[in-house]
Amino acid sequence: MMARYRGFALLTALLCAPAAGWAQSGGTPLPAGTTEHVAIAESPIAAAVASPARTADNVKLDESRKPAEVLEFFGLQPGMNAIDMFGANRYWSEIMAPVVGPYGSVVVWQATQFMNDKRRSEFAEFAARQPNVALISSPFENPLLGTNRYDFLMMNMDYHDVYWQNPERKIPRMDPDTWVKALYSAMKPGAVVGIIDHVASPNDDPRATVEKYHRIDPAVVKADFQRAGFVLEAESNILRNPADDHTLNVFDEKIRGKTDRFIFKFRKPA
Repeated sequence: MMARYRGFALLTALLCAPAAGWAQSGGTPLPAGTTEHVAIAESPIAAAVASPARTADNVKLDESRKPAEVLEFFGLQPGMNAIDMFGANRYWSEIMAPVVGPYGSVVVWQATQFMNDKRRSEFAEFAARQPNVALISSPFENPLLGTNRYDFLMMNMDYHDVYWQNPERKIPRMDPDTWVKALYSAMKPGAVVGIIDHVASPNDDPRATVEKYHRIDPAVVKADFQRAGFVLEAESNILRNPADDHTLNVFDEKIRGKTDRFIFKFRKPA
């Protein structure tokens, strides 16, 4: 009886004792007198942002774009099929592609009006190193994105241009409702659409505002996407800047790279 009690006491002591003598991974002994520190795994997004493989010019933009915080807010995850609109500079795809990993993909769509041989060549070099990315292109006014293909869409500081027209660049007047409907069709049920853009003060002429400032009233964006069928799930103030009074064109050196920006997370109903 006493032997049975001693055996039970020994088992209890082993189960309840601190893990100071053993590392959690594989039971490797630690030096006497040391205490185990359990490592917290770095998130895939943080690891991708910190990767030395990223382009130096893109890394310089991180301070003003806060990519890790933004993508965590949107909920980018491994295995997702993602699309980056107007992303030929590879800023977001360099981060997103490692995050979604080999079971996911990142398609970059670029309007043909903004494509050139240099961009194609640079992207081809990127795709040779990162096999889960691809570049597609179609006219700005006709985004050919497929149907029910994507789990996540990123559009960074570009949606306002749907209200822009420029004959010199062969950009015609577009119907925002038709344009956003193309995005809606491309997304899978339950998919997330992340929109970031420069804040304009409330106004009743978004086309004139875009022409003058390259900004857009957040209320206009909300209404456009909700009319298409998206649900506004969340907003973030990560990129808000109260020092920007919205009276300067976003390319003005006094505010460039520091504009007040809204972030909307829309979802296509499941």
